Amino acid sequence: MRIGIVCPYSFEVPGGVQRHVHDLAEALMALGHHVSVLAPADDDTPLPPYVVPGGRAVPLRYNGSVARLSFGPLSAARTRRWVLAGDFDVIHVHEPFTPSLSLLAVLAARDEPVVATFHTAMARSRALHAVSGILQLVLERITARIAVSLSARKVQVEHLGGDAWVIPNGVSVARFASAQPLPGWPGEGGAIGFLGRFTEPRKGFPLLLEAFTELAAQRPQVRLLVAGPGDPDAAAAQVPPSVADRITFLGLVDEEHKARMLRSVDVYVAPNTGGESFGMILTEAMAAGTPVVASDLDAFRRVLDGSGALFPVGDAGALASTIGELLDDPDRRAQLAARASTVVADYDWPVVAQRVLEVYHFAIEAAPRTPARDA
Repeated sequence: MRIGIVCPYSFEVPGGVQRHVHDLAEALMALGHHVSVLAPADDDTPLPPYVVPGGRAVPLRYNGSVARLSFGPLSAARTRRWVLAGDFDVIHVHEPFTPSLSLLAVLAARDEPVVATFHTAMARSRALHAVSGILQLVLERITARIAVSLSARKVQVEHLGGDAWVIPNGVSVARFASAQPLPGWPGEGGAIGFLGRFTEPRKGFPLLLEAFTELAAQRPQVRLLVAGPGDPDAAAAQVPPSVADRITFLGLVDEEHKARMLRSVDVYVAPNTGGESFGMILTEAMAAGTPVVASDLDAFRRVLDGSGALFPVGDAGALASTIGELLDDPDRRAQLAARASTVVADYDWPVVAQRVLEVYHFAIEAAPRTPARDA
């Protein structure tokens, strides 16, 4: 099968949608399919060989963070050429309402069936309002929809009309399970992990700092390992120097070091305050065999399915208590890790890719190509 996948966000900045597109493309290629990915990028941007640059990525505040998108005449022209040259059996766009390449690809499609994956549970935004005149046209051109979570599907049913298959984000279980811890970690005093944009309020890092400060006062050897973009000096300034000395900032990490980081801690913490429709980092921690402590968000509760410890959203004291209890109970951590290994098997990319292929086949049958195009 010839498959065209469109990512609305630049691969230059790590993100959940970008990682999903990258891993789905490689899982589909491993199954023998031809895959081309269109993504925002300049021509000289280093990209995987199957990724086609769709035009300069411009930073835009979108859905609570800053996304790098491509939109405009040049991107539209590149998208049309990519569609024409690809001769795809199916075009799979991600976040088609984002003002970027996915929306342009839906409009550029001729008679190719279009599958759309919705990653967020956001029904409306200023950016969406700005292009509201063409949203209905976009919906009419989508043959089949996928939602990565029940909350994302709820938006389809209640706000956009129509339904969607629920197919979660995937995770490369073997890669995370086999990663080696970083030198010197986790150590004897207990190690806590956090990964993400720690300057983004909804990721909850200030809450974790508050909880860690409380834990550090009780546990002289406990350490915090942080990976992700942001200013470590500004973050460390939020806690006393004696606490900051026990925080290690890795900065941006590649996939190999992300897996190693997750294998280097006793507990992974997801203190997010909201705005999450899935929680890919949770499945990655689960695949790494690392027990998870997470905010009691509906999306997180569904993903963990009893394989993690939850605490009330925004409650730093409860977070500190929950982490401390797990650090003191290796048997409980082992139980959570065992449960997680069972749960995360359903998120392994070979499993997820097969489910996506079922939607492709449905879309192809529902919107067969015209005889003139097949000739």
